This record gives sequence, structure tokens and C-alpha cells, in this order.
Amino acid sequence: MSRTCQVTGATPGFGNNVSHSHRRTRRRFDVNVQRKRYWVPSLGRSVVLTVSARGVKTIDRRGIDVVVAELLRRGVRL
Repeated sequence: MSRTCQVTGATPGFGNNVSHSHRRTRRRFDVNVQRKRYWVPSLGRSVVLTVSARGVKTIDRRGIDVVVAELLRRGVRL
């Protein structure tokens, strides 16, 4: 599963692990994404979205109908 939020578009960040001796090795900061199931009244069915914690807050604030309509306008397959 790619670590990308369908609502916010958040993707992993990259950086370095820095040891005590200050050696650097590459690392990846993954996004906290979860698969959540939402009932969408406008579609009359439930959809499963891969959303980050911030994406869940966005859905709570704006409403699932508005967010799903925006996703469909962008061409995201639900």
C-alpha cells in the first residue's frame, strides 16, 4: 500500500538518521495513514478511503459528501 493520503495528498518525507557519532543514513518519515470506511449518503453506499490523521479531521470538519465530491472531481476511483 502506498503511504499516501487520498484526502490531503500527504506523501512520505525523507531525511537522515543521525547517530551519536554523527554518521548519517537515509530514512523515510511515513505518513500515518489508515483505511477507514465511511457511509456516503449522496452515493447511497459506503466507501473505503486511505486517509491520514489530518485527512480524518478534514472529513469531520467539511463533511464526507463534500470531500467525496472533490475526490470524484479529481478523478480518484472510490
